[in-house]
Amino acid sequence: MSRIESPATLRSTHPSESEETKGGSMSAPSRTRRGFLKQAGIGAGLAGAGMLGASHPAAAASNRSGRRQLAAADVLVVGGGPAGIGAALGAARTGAKTLLIESCGFFGGVASWSLGMPINQMRPESKPRSVVHELLIEKLQAYGDQAVYIGQHQLYCNVDYLKVAVLDALDQVGCKYFVHSTVVDTLTQGNRVTGVVVGTKQGLATIAAKAVVDCTGDADVAYFAGAETMMETEAPRMPSTLLLEMANVSPEQIRAVNMRKLADAAREKYPLIPKSWRLHPVSNGHHYWINHTGTRDIGQFDMTDPVQRSEAACVSRRQALQMTQAMREFGGEHLKDIELVATNPQIAVRETRRLKGEYILTEEDAAAGHTFEDTIGWRSGYLDLMGYKFTKMRIHDVPYRAILPEKVDGLLTAGRSISATHVAMAAGKSMGNCTATGHAAGLAAAMAAKKGIVPREVKVTQIQDALRKDGVDLAMGGKIQENVSGDRGV
Repeated sequence: MSRIESPATLRSTHPSESEETKGGSMSAPSRTRRGFLKQAGIGAGLAGAGMLGASHPAAAASNRSGRRQLAAADVLVVGGGPAGIGAALGAARTGAKTLLIESCGFFGGVASWSLGMPINQMRPESKPRSVVHELLIEKLQAYGDQAVYIGQHQLYCNVDYLKVAVLDALDQVGCKYFVHSTVVDTLTQGNRVTGVVVGTKQGLATIAAKAVVDCTGDADVAYFAGAETMMETEAPRMPSTLLLEMANVSPEQIRAVNMRKLADAAREKYPLIPKSWRLHPVSNGHHYWINHTGTRDIGQFDMTDPVQRSEAACVSRRQALQMTQAMREFGGEHLKDIELVATNPQIAVRETRRLKGEYILTEEDAAAGHTFEDTIGWRSGYLDLMGYKFTKMRIHDVPYRAILPEKVDGLLTAGRSISATHVAMAAGKSMGNCTATGHAAGLAAAMAAKKGIVPREVKVTQIQDALRKDGVDLAMGGKIQENVSGDRGV
């Protein structure tokens, strides 16, 4: 079962703030806090782009409090992974003043920090999924075959090309963006989210918005705003993984080694290694990425808990070295010279909090291919609990109600933290599916901002019309995906 956390338990109070921060009437910062963003570079650039100013209610409240406002936007997208990219592109294409913020130093999320792991379900059945999906593909292809190899439905990318391709796509649609911006709290007026608080090198600052899309993957914004979230407490949560990139080995040498037998032979000396793993080529290059079951056999970690997340990240770095040493020492002549080139800049997390929305997607919805009148997209691929369960499913709809919090307004979610059960979440974590829910959430947020209403009040038929205009086929629910595997080996 999942633990449902009530809003009362979710409110976070910082030592330097009073409880009034949550209501939009914020106390003045402590006298020891440094000034915020005094240098004109960032502020001037955003002001010229129409992103700053106190035109929003939250902006005025923020300024009255004495806390420095970093920016304001019609639509604020928090989290720059596949869902956030979809939301930002979807919103900005409508003309909404859109700001995308990301805690890392680049966009792409797990697609970028996983060293080459495919972006699945971007072109199911080798067909375009939407103009948003295709815009990213177009920008990748502009850099040639070193940037991307396109499979049956997935993209195999050189991640450093991907990081720039995302910037190219954002620039084309006029979306503004910040990296190194971590959300630590929300701005609210009553039960409405009106912006966020971010941590910067110059201290805490605010960003105001008419609508916010939570694409953090961990439902961070929803959690900070007091929305109900869910987390699995009984069944094992999916493991987290630090991926590896290897070099100085040929496809022939890789194919000559049985990795499961190698792991069995090496485990006594290297106890952290998983039961097996595979090497896959990076794009069209000569390096190889390794995805694996990560922490599954080490222990269960709550990746929202700072202590447990730290433990998981550090033990995973030891695991990566043990895997490398195991290949070099137990792989015979074929792998004795294999080299570790890189590991993720941060551990890849598959499961944490999920929003408790107006509708909770279920395993039955995925298995049976359920459709909904308020569909705003669909999910394809496998139902994959990464080592615990792996089954086929039908393409199934995502209802608008599943990206809306039950009670909190001004907020939508997208990606793996939408409203779904533990198992149903695993049915939609493929990155192309996350981009699709982000696309829909971004459109809905832009419509709400334009009309001066909350996302809950946007007519679903209008969102659906906009999605169809953007090339989304909303009649896919219930169908069986023919070419769902097609994983690229060596």
